[in-house]
Amino acid sequence: MTTPQNTSKILYGGDYNPEQWPPSIWDDDYSAFDQAAIDTLTVGTFSWSMIQPDKSRYDFSTLDQIIQRAVDEGRHVVLSTATGAMPPWLVTEFPEVARTDFEGRAHVYGQRHNHCPNSTVFAEFSGRLAGLLAERYSTVPDLVAWHVGNEYGGACYCQKCAAEFRKWLQKKYGSLDSLNESWNTTFWSHRFSGWDQIVPPNALSEHWKGPDYTAFQGITLDYMRFMSDSLLANFRNEKKAIRNHDKVTPVTTNFMGPYRPIDYHRWAESLDFVSWDNYPASRDDPASIAFGHDLMRGIKQGQPFWIMEQSPSITASRDVNPVKRPGVLRLWSWQAVAHGADAVLYFQMRQSRGACEKYHGAVLDHSGRTDTRTFREVSELGNEFRHVGEHTLFGRTPSQVALLFDWDNWWACEITDGLNRNVKYLDVIKRYYTALWKINVSVDIVSVDSDLSGYQMVVAPILHMLKADIVDRLEEVESRGGSIVFTFWSGRVDSSDNAFQMDIPGPLKSLCGVRVLETDSAGPDVLNPIIGRDRDTGESVQIAESEFVFEILSPEGAETVGSYGEDFYAGSPAITRNVSAHGNGEIWYVGADINQSGVDWVLRNAATHRGLLNSYSDLTDLEYCVRVHGDERLQFFLNHGTESISVTMDSSGHDLLSGCSVIAGDDVCLNPGGVLVISGPREPHVADATKRVLE
Repeated sequence: MTTPQNTSKILYGGDYNPEQWPPSIWDDDYSAFDQAAIDTLTVGTFSWSMIQPDKSRYDFSTLDQIIQRAVDEGRHVVLSTATGAMPPWLVTEFPEVARTDFEGRAHVYGQRHNHCPNSTVFAEFSGRLAGLLAERYSTVPDLVAWHVGNEYGGACYCQKCAAEFRKWLQKKYGSLDSLNESWNTTFWSHRFSGWDQIVPPNALSEHWKGPDYTAFQGITLDYMRFMSDSLLANFRNEKKAIRNHDKVTPVTTNFMGPYRPIDYHRWAESLDFVSWDNYPASRDDPASIAFGHDLMRGIKQGQPFWIMEQSPSITASRDVNPVKRPGVLRLWSWQAVAHGADAVLYFQMRQSRGACEKYHGAVLDHSGRTDTRTFREVSELGNEFRHVGEHTLFGRTPSQVALLFDWDNWWACEITDGLNRNVKYLDVIKRYYTALWKINVSVDIVSVDSDLSGYQMVVAPILHMLKADIVDRLEEVESRGGSIVFTFWSGRVDSSDNAFQMDIPGPLKSLCGVRVLETDSAGPDVLNPIIGRDRDTGESVQIAESEFVFEILSPEGAETVGSYGEDFYAGSPAITRNVSAHGNGEIWYVGADINQSGVDWVLRNAATHRGLLNSYSDLTDLEYCVRVHGDERLQFFLNHGTESISVTMDSSGHDLLSGCSVIAGDDVCLNPGGVLVISGPREPHVADATKRVLE
């Protein structure tokens, strides 16, 4: 089961909540939708209290009207299970359904992410509702997807969760001896002699100062895994209820990009396709947005994904909510398609009348006007999608570089004492991604469990925790002459977050050809220059600045590429390169937390050595992406800068947006915010690069 196959173009529309206003307005809505080429509506997302006013009554009459009207108007329907927020009666009658927070406070009814993931009452009522909806609407002819819940997140620390945590631990470890070994409970006299002695790690037990400060990282890490699995069980419960009545329609839920509380990799096999909500801040750099797309595309091994939500103008959840500048909506939407999106949907179609999102951007404002800049840009984009048709659908992204991303590593690095709490895992990961994005090298962001056999280069920032057979798979990359880039803090702990009793970087030492002697740490006021050699002149130059982390390295086979410029370890190695004994691969080790220009220097050198640069690697502000499907290759060119760019085409084809043909060697002017989508035949080397994902 994958993304809907019964569509003929990029799905375009979004979250529609007509139950919030009189039916007399619906006519105006659909008239506007026609103008904007809106073809898909997500309905019922927060309608639980409307559908089920109490525990024994159901009223589908309003939802019947909403769905029938959408069908009559020729719209595709994405139907939500309506369980993203509980109705008041559920908590009033069953108080245990509400969460207990990190501080140990039992919550009452309110807000949205407010249910206990391990509540059997919630599972019963949410599953029943999902099943009734599927039974009633599974035969709707234009139903293209089921949307379960909404933006899962948060955690609970109630007694029910404590009991289920113990069961989860028994299943994982089998015995208390195994658990005690994994958690190293001989420290601080924590050895457990009974399962009932284990309690959730929170402010009342193992934590101080907040969720990231814990006496036992192993306990907290397991609770984070457990809570992610508990929320996944909620999703699976509703999906199972849907499948009792609908065996065909794909089922998804909306992820939130690099969202720390949930390990989306653990959810991958349960979703038929990935969808996510893209809400960058107005000033976010395009590389950061691209990172979110590639992370989501990698969840299911390169399959196309959906943008389930984006704002056409502003958000309402931040302290400051700037409007999207002219042209940005089009540029960012095409960027999503370039990175693998087969649907571009909005929250919301019309602004809510009240509550916390009444000023959140929408296709239609409160007055329903169609002469606003926002509506005009939405309409122009919708008509472009209609014009392009099926060309972009189901296309895969050929990549020869893998960037490893791992929630366990994210959690472990940021809850561990003795490192440096100024270092943020996501910031470092994005820095290495951005360096590749700048030179237009396509990247698959994949889990540490992924097959790495098809990649020429693997980038593994802060691979602090080594899980399963990751070392074996990295050694396979090296053995066939591939290149790998490691950073500081790598190879230090096992999957239980216990340190390896060996030289750092532990099991990676022979790959890297380097030993970490000491690890210095400093605050943001300390910078240490990294000195290397100019590629052209061979003269000593500063290639980077480092902060926060300064590992003092002793090469054991690797060559020194960059050295520290200051402190007692001035002149000692900071960056090394170990030439593979197999072919022409290289293993880089970056022992310091270097700035963006330093990461750029490292990855440009590594990519150049691998022959990964392309015709567009030196064009500043140009983003270049490729998608292939069948015999067709689509090349996307996006200008994120404020100046026009002259792009020399390296192949012939035709622009799907303008209809104009381009010839290899032509110089094409791309204005600020401009987009080209060039269709042409797939070339043999592209076919080779996509063999892994297409199989």
